[in-house]
Amino acid sequence: MQNLKSFLCGSWQAGSDPQTDLHSATSGAVIAQTSSRGLDLGAALAYGRRVGGPAIRSLTFAQRADLLGKMSAVIVSHRDELLDISELNMGTTRGDGKFDVDGAAGTLAFYAKLGAGLGDRTWLADGDQIQFSRSKRFVGQHVLTPRRGIAIHINAFNFPAWNLCEKLACALLAGLPVLAKPGTATALVSLRLVQLWQAENILPDGVLQLLVGSAGDLLDHVGPQDCIVFTGSGSTGRQIKGHPQVLLYNVPVNVEADSLNASVLGPDVLPNSDVWTMFLSEVVREMTQKAGQKCTAIRRIIVPAERLDEVRAELVARLQDARIGDPGQQGTSVGPVAGPTQQRDVIAGLDALAQHAEIVWQAQGLPTQGCYAPPTLFVTTQGAAARYVHDHEVFGPAATLLPCSGQADEVIEIVARGGGSLAASVYSDDLPWAQAVVLGIAPYTGRVYWGSAKVFDQGCGHGAVMPALVHGGPGKAGGGEELGGERGLRWYWQRTAIQADTQLLRGLVG
Repeated sequence: MQNLKSFLCGSWQAGSDPQTDLHSATSGAVIAQTSSRGLDLGAALAYGRRVGGPAIRSLTFAQRADLLGKMSAVIVSHRDELLDISELNMGTTRGDGKFDVDGAAGTLAFYAKLGAGLGDRTWLADGDQIQFSRSKRFVGQHVLTPRRGIAIHINAFNFPAWNLCEKLACALLAGLPVLAKPGTATALVSLRLVQLWQAENILPDGVLQLLVGSAGDLLDHVGPQDCIVFTGSGSTGRQIKGHPQVLLYNVPVNVEADSLNASVLGPDVLPNSDVWTMFLSEVVREMTQKAGQKCTAIRRIIVPAERLDEVRAELVARLQDARIGDPGQQGTSVGPVAGPTQQRDVIAGLDALAQHAEIVWQAQGLPTQGCYAPPTLFVTTQGAAARYVHDHEVFGPAATLLPCSGQADEVIEIVARGGGSLAASVYSDDLPWAQAVVLGIAPYTGRVYWGSAKVFDQGCGHGAVMPALVHGGPGKAGGGEELGGERGLRWYWQRTAIQADTQLLRGLVG
């Protein structure tokens, strides 16, 4: 039995009993245990501020970028090992594991390249000098400098590699030390990554710490220069934002939470066309990839009513072709959900959704051992009035068809009823209609994927999060924003207006 330790204050530390079990999602067997009980988390945060902060801030952007490049290279060189761990712990197929592990390496590599371009600086000017009075000599200049605290990263269970690295890439390049807490159920991949980086002695002391297990009293020790980045449920996000210590110091909190993402088929799209095929492929992929456990997965499928029967038949046929089973078996395309807790939540969610929408198709004959949940397609004709469908996310292989008139205004209203999402997709070559829908749903979502005939074989997909573009969404999706190239760094900086003589400011800024 493997006992997972946390890496805090420069050493690997084990928590006291009782322990929390980690399971193999494929068999359900206990494969590891961990605990954070008794660990001094206040000391860990203080160590990061005192030791890690000065170390990372003393490096230039180019030097920080070099660290990120080395971290990415380690992932690439240990890729097969990490994929095996992902399969053991999470039950991922080879393809699903690659989506996570390769995404982690790619995001670090992207920010390494970005940092190299920022060069031999440690902070940035934000815009040009501003004349705000009659005097042309006494002017203002905004500057961006790294906070003097520590970044606390609380990550979700579904992407233990990518979620860890997409947050790390921005924070480290911005010049902040990090304490990362992975989702406990799937912590094996995150733990192994930190072990590998430590073995290569890539990062200065205190720059990266790892907490495995419960967050305990971690937030009791946050201070005014710290920041928190969280991915997970909306209810936990609200608890973090409302923590007394967070409120006392107005600690910045970035949240990525629940998201009832939508995919919209345009009335102009004909069956068997390229765009039609693209739409169907994306819906099925988002329902089955990582067993539907993606924050960007499609949950609501909005189609013109006259196309409902054809879309439904095509989706059922494609879903029936998806092989569900042991992710280690060749040809398996849908593995289990991440663990027993996730399985219980998904099954309960499917049963509840079935009280408000009709089951069109549900997979049968799932393995009796392991943490499997049946891919399920629902339908409701209530459109924007289907309140439960728009309010409750099943975080697994499930989606609901919503037929409508196809009029742009109605489509926008249905999408908006989700209360805010991370991603939406629109499939159409009708420019006036698509323009109205894309811009109409933009206030309700963080990213819109527009599929059309000319990008039929070139798009990255509805669910792919790209480091050059922002990731986050309004409302129920958390109201946060990560990545987006240099934009991702700004969360970790303080913007300060400096008022001074114009020549002195030029000397300061360079």
